[in-house]
Amino acid sequence: MEINELKHKGLNLLKHLIQTPSFSGEEEKVSLLIRQYLADFGVDYSTLNNNVYALNRYFDPQKPVILLNSHMDTVKPNKGYTRDPFTPEVENGRLYGLGSNDAGGPLVSLLNTFIYFYNHKNLKYNLLIAATAEEESSGPNGLNSLLEHLPPLAFAVVGEPTQMQMAIAEKGLLVIDAYAPGKAGHAAHDNTDNAIYNALDDIQTLRNISFEKVSPLLGKVKVTVTQIEAGEQHNVVPASCHFVIDVRVNEKYSNREVFDILDKKTKSKLQARSFHLNSSSISPDHPFVLAGIKHGRSIYGSPTLSDQSVLNCPSLKMGPGDSKRSHSADEYITLDEFFDATDLFIHIFEEIL
Repeated sequence: MEINELKHKGLNLLKHLIQTPSFSGEEEKVSLLIRQYLADFGVDYSTLNNNVYALNRYFDPQKPVILLNSHMDTVKPNKGYTRDPFTPEVENGRLYGLGSNDAGGPLVSLLNTFIYFYNHKNLKYNLLIAATAEEESSGPNGLNSLLEHLPPLAFAVVGEPTQMQMAIAEKGLLVIDAYAPGKAGHAAHDNTDNAIYNALDDIQTLRNISFEKVSPLLGKVKVTVTQIEAGEQHNVVPASCHFVIDVRVNEKYSNREVFDILDKKTKSKLQARSFHLNSSSISPDHPFVLAGIKHGRSIYGSPTLSDQSVLNCPSLKMGPGDSKRSHSADEYITLDEFFDATDLFIHIFEEIL
């Protein structure tokens, strides 16, 4: 397979992806585009809901499996757009359009990398490509729904805009609803069990809490109270005060461990909305990471969440584009970023395959 042919066909696919609205849960049409793209190269693929996945032609169940994953869905365009978000326009070396950067460019680059190696024999690893849905909404029918249908994974490369640097650790997310109890009563009377005051005590505890394990890549676990609500009348002490805790978890803890620590430190009733958005990481000595460093890539820790959070294998985040452009008005990816990514992914994989 000629790399230049792949790159230019990939650019055409990326333009079609931009033209096709693919909000989370509404990826049917882009899923069809990806299926057709794989079929045009003779790739035998499978589907689950809107997810599309495929194994390399000479899959060997005795060999470890590398997952190449990126998402096909986008957020909705914000009101700051000055261009049509669904019209792919190339101007001054930039391809503009919704999803061009997050994560169309990374997705197509990984699709092309998979296609390049698809017919190779005697690889040291199997390759598995998964173009998945509902990443932006952390929905139930994305990568998390697909995992039980896949073979065991040795490690994963998740395509997100990282300027083709390697995010070898990613913070997890834990959102907690807290309910401070109290005793309802008239504000004019003595009341020593005010739910708002009880909540403030816990909020002060959370403000000062410190977790012992600090990550060299992701720093400390960060706990932030982001919402609070209580009371309906000025003269009534409320019986309950609800507040929300946003916790960004480093790779030294699981979400459950962090929840248990916070639960012991506070008097309010805590309820986690989910435990599945865990932190993730891969060893800096992993063969893929070492191959990337050999090709001039740097390593760092990422504060943003991706589909890595649902994986139970070592993983890293990597792809063309810049995370700072994600969800921004007039989103774009440069043509150089897009074309160079396919070359670089192929060169790195050649080192380990």
